[in-house]
Amino acid sequence: MTRPAAGTVPAAGHRPRAAALLIAAVTGLLAALALAGPARAHGADTPDGTDHRVRITGVTPAVPGLTVRTIEAGARLELTNHTGRVVEIPGYADEPYLEIRPDGTYENLNSPTTYRTRTLAGDTPVPAGVDPTAPPRWQRTGTDPVARWHDQRTTWLAADPPPGVRADPTREQRVRDWTVPVRLAGTTVTVTGTLDWVPPPDPWAWWAWILLGTVTIGALGILPGRHAPAATGILGALCVVGGGCAVAFAVARELDAGTTGAGAILIGLLARHGLPLAVGLFAVTVGGRVLLRRSATDFALVLAGLFLAIFHGAVNAGVLARAVAPAPWPATWARLVIAVAVAVGAGVAAAGLLRMHSAARRAPRRATEPDDAGSPSTGGPPGGDTPAPDIPADAGYANAS
Repeated sequence: MTRPAAGTVPAAGHRPRAAALLIAAVTGLLAALALAGPARAHGADTPDGTDHRVRITGVTPAVPGLTVRTIEAGARLELTNHTGRVVEIPGYADEPYLEIRPDGTYENLNSPTTYRTRTLAGDTPVPAGVDPTAPPRWQRTGTDPVARWHDQRTTWLAADPPPGVRADPTREQRVRDWTVPVRLAGTTVTVTGTLDWVPPPDPWAWWAWILLGTVTIGALGILPGRHAPAATGILGALCVVGGGCAVAFAVARELDAGTTGAGAILIGLLARHGLPLAVGLFAVTVGGRVLLRRSATDFALVLAGLFLAIFHGAVNAGVLARAVAPAPWPATWARLVIAVAVAVGAGVAAAGLLRMHSAARRAPRRATEPDDAGSPSTGGPPGGDTPAPDIPADAGYANAS
């Protein structure tokens, strides 16, 4: 009969290997889900950021109950009609394109603009037989008197930048002024705005701070055993901060997409931002357990950190290189939230892995020699007394409470 030596932890050396395999499996699954169906708020191709700033400067004449604003980092316009009358938005050829009625929004299937405004690039093919001069064929697209659409009059679609930007991309400059006509009961209402080039930030400066934060946080994983409880508490607090950043940015993207009302925001988060929301809440939960009961394991910290860095931070890292962020805050704040999430996630994961590695090295090895029948256990003294296992005082400190 084979027995482990007294005081040993069976299969201690296999736990880091199993943990690594589980981390790889879960990370791969979530990556596949993220790449297969990326969540985008409302628009089919909502940008992660842009260097063109779209602003509305006026609605003339002002009409009570009629509001127009930009959403999704300026990628779309949103018109809300609470006038009680029908509002018509003409297409690029001045044909009937959209009607926002009290009972909902309708689009004209005979308008080429209907198809050209479905994506930001305006590259949706126009079906054969579509004729802007033919009588409108209205199709209802929503029950609310709100229309959201990509409008090529407000954005820059060419692959090459504007001439002024090519000459001096470091200077903020006006690309053009734009107008979009709106018709209401025979009256033309003009929506005016501006399109400006805004020089992008230097992403390498942000990545340098992220690297510094990652190394600093990861160093908590090599603190000696007597400092392990304090390090555990710090890692838990950082998980809460990083998870809070993930949840806050998901909410910000939903708000920037034009969603209003607590119920609608919650539904939008679950439908379009489920993965980053789940990652953020998981990180907050792990950090909370560490702070309240110190019961979360280093393995849980590693998972929370990896998911936070990859599925919130890295996925939104494009914001670090864009002047205009898809959030209702200044772009600098949005970049800061992303940078904190990446640094915290990567740092916590590194610290957890270092602590797991240290615990595995300090754990006693499992005995492999079988005992002789009727003899004392292997390693015992002649008198049959079994000595206390020789375990260092700080063994297994990685999960100490």
